[in-house]
Amino acid sequence: MTPRLRLAVLVAVITVAPVLLYVLHVVDAHQLRDAVHRTGPWAPVVWVVLSALLGAAMFPGPVLAGTGGLLFGAGTGTVTAVVGAVLSALISREIGNKAGYDGATEVLGPRVSTIEHLGFEAVVVQRLAPGIPDAPLSYAFGALGVTRRDLALGTALGTLPRAFSYTAIGASLDDPSSPLAFAGVAGVITSAVLGGYLARRAWQGRPRMIDGDIQVDRDR
Repeated sequence: MTPRLRLAVLVAVITVAPVLLYVLHVVDAHQLRDAVHRTGPWAPVVWVVLSALLGAAMFPGPVLAGTGGLLFGAGTGTVTAVVGAVLSALISREIGNKAGYDGATEVLGPRVSTIEHLGFEAVVVQRLAPGIPDAPLSYAFGALGVTRRDLALGTALGTLPRAFSYTAIGASLDDPSSPLAFAGVAGVITSAVLGGYLARRAWQGRPRMIDGDIQVDRDR
């Protein structure tokens, strides 16, 4: 299989799979909670591993984070959500890099270096931005050459606000008018505003190709 064909297959999979999972409602938060709860004291570790694998399989992140809130409450649920998200991103990155990097380099040429240069900042902005699923972008970051370090750190930092928000909402499903539920909703809104602001700054200061060299606009 040629590099471009591998890239095309990767793009097709990460585009179609999240839609199918959403439409088919494959994930049930309550069933996941019951299955993990039966593992007893190992539940947090089991959930981190399971959520990492499910995230890499492109199951919706908010559902996974909300399930963590149902299982462990907002505090422990946030920790498991962030750790699971980082592991999921690294798994997806490795697959995306092996499947798509050569093809992306052929198609985009020197522009791939522009994405690699953004690295950490691009990951943080994407993780904070609302309505953009993390898993497909983790595969894309891998295909575009974002390093493991930038992806892991960017995911940990960018995922934290949303992880708390969704776990807080999940932990307060039985009492949706509780302060914790309102804190979760406020966190979602704050993350969206911050993500939009950082996305604008990142776009204004994005590297540009000038005569084959990367030029970064520092006047921001």
